Amino acid sequence: MLDEIKDQPQATEEVQLDLDIEQAPLSGTQTTAAERSRAFKILFLCQLAGGMGQTLVYAVLPPIARKLGMSEFETTMIYALSAFLWIVTSPFWGRRSDIVGRKPIMLLGLSAFAVSTAIFATLLLFALWGWVVMAVAFPLLMMSRAIFGGFGSGNGSAAQAYVADRTTRGERAAGVASLGAAFGIGTAIGPGFAALFAQIHLVAPFYAVSVIAFVSVALIAFYLPERTRPSHRVSEKQESRRHTLKWNSYQALPWVVISVIISFAQTIIMQLCAFYFMDTLDMAPDQATEMISVGLMAMAVATLFAQIGLIQRFNLSVQFLLRWGSIVSIASYVLLIIGGSYGVLVTALTLAGFGFGLLRPGLGAGASLSVSRHDQGAMAGFISGTSATGMILTPFIFLNSFIGFNIYQEWHQAPFIVGALLCCALLAFAFWHPSMRNLNQTTDDYDEEDEEFGLK
Repeated sequence: MLDEIKDQPQATEEVQLDLDIEQAPLSGTQTTAAERSRAFKILFLCQLAGGMGQTLVYAVLPPIARKLGMSEFETTMIYALSAFLWIVTSPFWGRRSDIVGRKPIMLLGLSAFAVSTAIFATLLLFALWGWVVMAVAFPLLMMSRAIFGGFGSGNGSAAQAYVADRTTRGERAAGVASLGAAFGIGTAIGPGFAALFAQIHLVAPFYAVSVIAFVSVALIAFYLPERTRPSHRVSEKQESRRHTLKWNSYQALPWVVISVIISFAQTIIMQLCAFYFMDTLDMAPDQATEMISVGLMAMAVATLFAQIGLIQRFNLSVQFLLRWGSIVSIASYVLLIIGGSYGVLVTALTLAGFGFGLLRPGLGAGASLSVSRHDQGAMAGFISGTSATGMILTPFIFLNSFIGFNIYQEWHQAPFIVGALLCCALLAFAFWHPSMRNLNQTTDDYDEEDEEFGLK
């Protein structure tokens, strides 16, 4: 049809091209229902591996670091560099997926994850054997994680955009939630997976996850359908306009801010709950490990219940997810502030898991619905990048002794009060921000757009 328009100069002046209207014919390019089902299962496995890889590092690296004589600061520096690069590169890879396609970026991201994890494990193994001195091993370990932070960040952005390409607006929240659920399952089983393979060797869990990542690469390469790049579906005029989405544009900025707030609020609990259990309940470290694990497991189960048991079954709206996710999260912070007993703190973690299990999919779906199909990769990149900001903000603000005042040590409840206030801001956004108005329409209002979903 575009060629016919070019052949009729008098018609081109009257044609109004809109980013929200696909002009390219879709015949022969739509995925079948079977292909979509297969693709989403593959993406589920890929996100599962990513979740396992994240908690695996937190569970296995600290004891290895103690054996190698690494300080806590040196250990966290490895995390921080990877998180910083993740924040910087995620938007770039998201935008690239709008141009070259989702599949190539996912292949690059997962390959980087697999390779960097294998290199990281090998360096640790050589250091434990005494083949490499720590003065050499430490910067190499940082560089191996930098590969993951710099290139692996593209996988999540491209995967979310891939789902957005193949779901209607009414299905978007459930589709995005399925990816979050896979990542959540991975984080929940990661420590158990690590404990199982650690019986073989301390670094064996890293190699096992690397193998899973390589298998994911092969599955995407051979079985994930993508026959048309997103950039091939728009006219030249649309192509030039599509690149204008920036993180501070009116469509993206509110969701970028909300993503930072959710990341910060959630990381406060994740990074400080273990210290808080020990400090407020007078637990010995050996006793605390087992008891905190119970709380974190309850948190993970509650997250999975929210994302699989509720969202997947009832196809909840963005407004419902953000409003009730905020309310439940506020309740969890109130219980953490009150504290006083082990049961109260475990209940607080359970509520936190449920609340953030609603907030994360609500954020992803709301951000996706706020832009046209042509900007899905860019928006997913912004959200994926900012999701790591909490890992840097929380220790810098609450655990930073370099400023001469460690906020957490002076007042254990202070971080959780801040978290509660952040969730109050989320609740206000969900009720009154203008960005929510366009999300109030029913699914029937988007039939024209939904006729053209499910490409490639």
